[in-house]
Amino acid sequence: MKLNELSPAEGSKKSPKRIGRGPGSGTGKTSGKGHKGYKARSGGGARPGFEGGQMPIQRRLPKVGFTNIFKKEIAVINIRDLLKFESGSVVDVDLLVSSGIVKGKHDGIKLLAQGDINYSLTIKLDRVSNGARTKIEKAGGKIIEVI
Repeated sequence: MKLNELSPAEGSKKSPKRIGRGPGSGTGKTSGKGHKGYKARSGGGARPGFEGGQMPIQRRLPKVGFTNIFKKEIAVINIRDLLKFESGSVVDVDLLVSSGIVKGKHDGIKLLAQGDINYSLTIKLDRVSNGARTKIEKAGGKIIEVI
C-alpha cells in the first residue's frame, strides 16, 4: 500500500451543508436563520455565559478561596533520602541542594521519619520531626537546629 492509494472509509466523509444556494436546496433565502431577530443578524447571538438578562451563574455564585501571601514553602525530605551520604558526614542545606535532593525555591527544609538509618550523621536543618529525631539519635547521630 502506498500513500497515494489511501482513502477514507466508505461513508466516513460527509460534505458540508451548502446554505444560501436557492429555494430548492432547503436552506436558501434566510439560510437557516429564520426571519429577522437578533440571532439572524451579522455578528448576532448572545455572548458566552449570557442567560437572557437573568443574573448569570458566575455572578450568582460567591467568590471562594484565599491565597496567603506570607505562606512558607517547606521542602520535605525523609531519612531514606539521606542514605546516599557517608557515615559521619554533616548534612546541611547546601549539601542537600548540591546533591540534588532538594530542588527549587524553598523557605526551609523539614526532615521526616520515613526510612531507617543505622549509622551516624550530623543533621543541620531548621525543622526535624520527632520521629526523625528519635531515629537519628538512636543510630548515634546528632541534630543541630539552625534558626
